[in-house]
Amino acid sequence: QVQLVESGGGSVQAGGSLRLSCAASASYASSTCMAWFRQAPGKERERVAVLYINGGRTYTTFYASSTGGRFIISRDNAKNTLYLQGNTLIPEDTAMYYCAANWEPDSTCDGDNKSLRWGQGTQVTVSS
Repeated sequence: QVQLVESGGGSVQAGGSLRLSCAASASYASSTCMAWFRQAPGKERERVAVLYINGGRTYTTFYASSTGGRFIISRDNAKNTLYLQGNTLIPEDTAMYYCAANWEPDSTCDGDNKSLRWGQGTQVTVSS
């Protein structure tokens, strides 16, 4: 069973930055896609960013419109780690953040995809 472990969450003042990390027990290089989701209390889960592997070392990224260009998803194959860099954070970014990845060929990183593997989550709190 693949395990994903997030780290890097915490509390930050509005305007600050955080970098979340997600280490996997399986190689990200063989995955189809990787993503970050978040869920705030009383709100639906939202996919913040997704990275699709095109083949080889190339990939395509997509971001939720709510991120306003303030988040960057990236990966380090050598460290087998997925990252989410959040800049100019606002209180509305407060949520539990989850990483997810899919190792099924030709599959997706949609939140309802049952073949997704999930991390346990890391809390991000942005104070005004």
